[in-house]
Amino acid sequence: MITRYHIRFPLLAMGALALFAALDAGLVRLGWGLPLPNLDLLIAHGPLMVCGFLGTLICVERAVALDRWWGYSVPFLAGLGGVGLIAMPASPLAVLSITLGSAGLVALFVTFIRRQPALYTVCIGLGALIWLTGNSLRLAGWPLFAVVPWWMGFLLLTIAGERLELTRLLRPSRRSRVLFSAMLGVFLAGIGLTGIGFAIDQEFQLLSGAQGELLFVSPLFTLGERLAGLAMAGLAVWLLRYDIARQTVRQTGLPRFIAVCLLTGYVWLGASGLLRIGFGRVIGGLPYDAILHTFFLGFVFSMIFGHAPVIVPAVLKLPVAFRPAFYVHLVLLHLTLLARVASDLMSWSPGREWSGLLNAFVLVFFFGNTGYGVRKATVNGRRSTLRSEGRAAVTSG
Repeated sequence: MITRYHIRFPLLAMGALALFAALDAGLVRLGWGLPLPNLDLLIAHGPLMVCGFLGTLICVERAVALDRWWGYSVPFLAGLGGVGLIAMPASPLAVLSITLGSAGLVALFVTFIRRQPALYTVCIGLGALIWLTGNSLRLAGWPLFAVVPWWMGFLLLTIAGERLELTRLLRPSRRSRVLFSAMLGVFLAGIGLTGIGFAIDQEFQLLSGAQGELLFVSPLFTLGERLAGLAMAGLAVWLLRYDIARQTVRQTGLPRFIAVCLLTGYVWLGASGLLRIGFGRVIGGLPYDAILHTFFLGFVFSMIFGHAPVIVPAVLKLPVAFRPAFYVHLVLLHLTLLARVASDLMSWSPGREWSGLLNAFVLVFFFGNTGYGVRKATVNGRRSTLRSEGRAAVTSG
């Protein structure tokens, strides 16, 4: 009999497929001569990573939390969209499936907010709404650089809201919650201005009859980028100051590892925000690469590295044995990303190519290291069961 538990594996498999396709496309974009099924996949690197992998993963977590059959249609639509991007990168059908999945995620959060109306549930729900907005704009034909600020907002508000929930254990002051809300407001204003600025530029280009070139006449996109960057840097400082990780980093074992992942991830969030403030409107090139990867690799994957030993047992019911070797993939992530950002800022293409290759290796190594932790925990669990059964047999004999 197929249960809700069994359906999680194929859903996560679709997300994993999107991740590895995104890594392949990303390495080819960097100049590595890897086989690529379709050249259109080059433009699908970002959508596959953000929507196909991260979006599906987050939708699975929410479906598990809801624990209703209909909830699993949400990650299915997102995952199906990711698979569609691999098979038909230029087809709007894949984007439509992802957009429907993000609409389903908003519906899930309507249920969650009704159950528990609180600042953190509203924050995460706003993140889902922002993802739906970005996907809808993409479906309407907006270019990736105009949609990416919305995708970043989806992940930022999702993570910040989850961390805000745990700060309740420290009983944060009213002032700290007001600061958090104010920075959310600044961020939302920032990405809203990027959208308005792009729409104005698009309208001007249409009226002027320009063909095949980008005409930037509105300063609103730049202002929006800098406001969003200011909010990101402010939220990084807030999280470094108020997150419970400041307390758990003093412990040992898994709690300390999670805390180190979170705290270092917040540093990368702040770095991405400062880069957005400094560069303003960039839609490509090496500075753009630095802005995106400090956020998506440095911040988001630090969160994934830290939470994987907790998420895997909760979602897949597979235990993960914590090993000090987990610090290896975390340190490698930071070192290789630091090399990539430095190469970007120095316009050193060979350094960017090699550090990008190492970034991909670290992600693959992370999955292998975590998989070994699952295997070790499973073997240890079986041994413990056998020992218990043996003692029981001796006692009964």
